[in-house]
Parts: sequence; structure tokens; C-alpha cells
Amino acid sequence: MPTPPLDALESLVHRVSQSSCGLQATEMPGGASTRRYYRVEMPNGSSAIAMYVPEVGKPDEFVKVDESGRRWPFLEVRELMASRDISVPRVLGEACDQGFLLLEDLGDDTLANYLLRRPERKTNVYQIAVRDLARAQRVLQDLPAESIVRERAFDEELLAWEVDHFREWALEARGIQLTAPQRQVFDSAREWLASTVSAWPRGFVHRDYQSRNLMVRQHDNNEEELVWIDFQDALLGPRVYDLVALLNDSYQSFDRAFVEARLDEYATHLGLSEADSARVVREFDIVTVQRKLKDAGRFVFIDREKNNPNFLPFVESTIEKARLSLSRVTDEKALLDLGELLAELFD
Repeated sequence: MPTPPLDALESLVHRVSQSSCGLQATEMPGGASTRRYYRVEMPNGSSAIAMYVPEVGKPDEFVKVDESGRRWPFLEVRELMASRDISVPRVLGEACDQGFLLLEDLGDDTLANYLLRRPERKTNVYQIAVRDLARAQRVLQDLPAESIVRERAFDEELLAWEVDHFREWALEARGIQLTAPQRQVFDSAREWLASTVSAWPRGFVHRDYQSRNLMVRQHDNNEEELVWIDFQDALLGPRVYDLVALLNDSYQSFDRAFVEARLDEYATHLGLSEADSARVVREFDIVTVQRKLKDAGRFVFIDREKNNPNFLPFVESTIEKARLSLSRVTDEKALLDLGELLAELFD
């Protein structure tokens, strides 16, 4: 991983603060990406977050979009969301040629961290998250013609590739080789998932709307506000995709009653009919299968290819989330067979 050019960060801080004080920056724990974050002490006594993106100009490994000559996707998507009154961090300064952005410091309370301190607030903050998601989907229905979000989508090819990511990394990389009949079952399920989900109507998708990508900001009246982060990969996809990321989050555990209560609230926020509300539940389980298989494979990939084992503890529980959803979709042979295959491999 390249060493961040901290002299460039220092110059950015000087430019933003109009001060020549020395750089005081502490690296923060990272996530699954190659981005690196620093908490910077500003000369006026406040703090800011510096985001370093080492792969400036490198195409997204999942979605091939030519980003030359345009703003960083993070900045473009942030500006779009802010223009529709969605809570996102303020940008304090840009040094994109050197790979840096200086952002508002939102503290350390991701939704995940906040719940460790305030578990009794779980229902309340998840109600807010579902409400905010439904509102965002409404206000982002009409996207600018030139928006990068319109150029990226969960099409059949991408969805199939993600399911194959599970086979390659959660199975084969861990020494689980499928027999020819098992491979046929897996391939049939992959094709069914990809063709089915890609055919549904598409709208704005954050892509990773989960407890580590929502920051909790408490106001003076103790009202909680959720601020969206890590939205640079936003694209078009099914309405339930972000619900799956949120309510079948690999880093959290909820019982089915909690999940279905939030799905009911989502349907209410959007004014869906009873029949459409039932379709949301079915779509949720189908997308859970696709998303959680991808996640499990991704966690192994991050360990093997990026030397980051921090996500390995979530592999088995993530596969189990996929299996639970498979057990609820009982009228599709491809998924029934996939459920039986996973039982053979993991029971």
C-alpha cells in the first residue's frame, strides 16, 4: 500500500486554516477498502478528517466507468445527496490530485459504535435509518442526466460476478471444491439470482448502507440524526438492496420480528399497498441471498489479497444469513437446490 504524501495533507490543512502550524494527524482504524483516514488537529482547536484515496484514477474493480475528466465519485455523489437534503459530511478542502479530501469530523459514533454504548436506542435509530432511506429513495428518483450514479448499475453481469466471488473465495480459496453436479446447482442459482434481481425496477442505491457507514450525531435536545458516509460507489439497483445491507448487516444480529417491523415501516413511509409490501419482503429475502454470499466471499478475499483478517469472524454468520433467507423462498427450485447445497457444505 503506498505511503500517503503527508506533506500534501499538511499543505491542504495550511490552505484551509490559513495557518502554517505543523501537521498534527493521527491515523484512524481502516475498513475494507484501501482508503486511509486521519484525524487532523486544526490550528483553531477543532478537528477534521482527512481521507486519503491511493488509487486516484484507478477504475472501480466491480463497475467499469470512465471517471477521467470528472470529479471524484465521492464528491459528485456527496453534492447530489446534499442538494436533496440528505445528511452527509461537509467538505472542508480538496487536494484530489494528491489523493486527499478534508472532511467534517463527525466523531467516532458510527451506528455500530453508538449501539455498543446505547443498546436501548436500537429500535429508535433503526427506525430513523429506514425512514431516511425511504425518503432518500423518493428524493433521488430523478437523477441529473450526467450523474455517475446513472452510469453504474446492478446489472446481470455484476450480480452474477458477485455470486461467483463467493464460490471463488468463500469456497474454493478455503479448500471447498464443488463436484460437477454441485457446480451445476450453484451456477443455476447464480443465473437465477442475477437475471431475476437485474430485471426489477432500479433506483438510487448507496450500496453499503449499514451500521459502519452511518454516523450518529446527537443534537442538544438528544435527538439523533444519521449522517451517511462511504457513498462513493452509489449506483442504480433494486429498492431493497440498501434495506438488506441495513437489516441483514453482517456486523449486527436482529431477530426476524425486528426485521419485518422495519420492512413494514419502510412500506408505510413509501405508501405501498399490501400486495407491494409483501413483494418487498420477498425481494428482501432474495437479495439477501445474493448480497450475503458476496459478502462472505469478500471477507475472505480481503484477508487473502489485502492481508486484512478483521472480517474473517463474520464469514460463517454471513453465510447463515443467506441460508435463513433461502429457507423462506420455497417456491423457486434454483434457490431450494442452493439451500440444500449449502447444507451439504456447511452442516
